[in-house]
Amino acid sequence: MIDKAALYIATGIKRRIPNHPASVNVLAFSLGFVINTLSIIILSLLISLFTKRTDEITVLLIAFALLRQVSGGFHLNSGVKCVLFTSTIFTLVSLFQLNEVGILILNIISMILILIYAPTDIEKQSRIKRKYYPLLKIISVILISTSFFISSSSLALAFFLQSLTLIRLKGGDK
Repeated sequence: MIDKAALYIATGIKRRIPNHPASVNVLAFSLGFVINTLSIIILSLLISLFTKRTDEITVLLIAFALLRQVSGGFHLNSGVKCVLFTSTIFTLVSLFQLNEVGILILNIISMILILIYAPTDIEKQSRIKRKYYPLLKIISVILISTSFFISSSSLALAFFLQSLTLIRLKGGDK
């Protein structure tokens, strides 16, 4: 559904601006990303109005997205699945409140996963050259390190969720 909407909009853009340097496929891919991201944000925030966990959802959305940009991670094969799954998980996780020990444990697990797996599948979402991948790992570690000092349940959960997306469940290394 998201892919169809993105393709429809991209085709309309190309029809109105035929000399645009981007192809319909490139436009559709970019629009799909934007629609997907906005859908996750809007749906999660709308649900948070009912759960009264808007602060937690906001932290989850921002922290997850920041770490994802530098660490990569697994992608679902459908935009709609991604929106529904991510919004559901964020909503459920926003209801959890970890104590100091729980935050510390999740931060340590997240750090270990980042050190082992980051970056994962980053080439699918960016044009960052492979020679900068060690720097991405360092940035990821620094981001997670902030959670040790801030000691926020939502922040620790967001980083933990994102670090889980780095694990390849089947197929091993490329």
